[in-house]
Amino acid sequence: MNTKTRPTYTNLNVFRDLTSYRLPIAGVVSILHRISGLLMFLLLPLVVWFFDTSLTSEISYGEFTNAFVAGIGFVPGWFIKLVSLGLIWAYLHHFCAGLRHLWMDVTHSVSKEQGRSSAVAVFVVSLPLTALLGAKLFGLF
Repeated sequence: MNTKTRPTYTNLNVFRDLTSYRLPIAGVVSILHRISGLLMFLLLPLVVWFFDTSLTSEISYGEFTNAFVAGIGFVPGWFIKLVSLGLIWAYLHHFCAGLRHLWMDVTHSVSKEQGRSSAVAVFVVSLPLTALLGAKLFGLF
């Protein structure tokens, strides 16, 4: 028998072990799915304010669109656009990764290769959509 022994991590040292540990892409998608959900939850009051301000009246809609140009109080407009871009990424990633998890639950096909290919698909779909909507947000087209 010529089997390769794999290292076992029973007591992780943050400075020594975590720098050499390679997380598979499916694990990265899973962690980012949780981070994007937390980001959307924490910024929910901002989203509710965006929604309320944009729909209340024509004057409040003007204030809403002006916030992306002139800012709000001491917060500059570019920062509001950056936070909005973060929300766009969080929503798109969370949605695509959620569809991935639903697909794996429905088909009951959980293999290493299928998990890797579906994780790559999440990035292939969510990142270009985020870039496209970010370009629109920042006025590139």
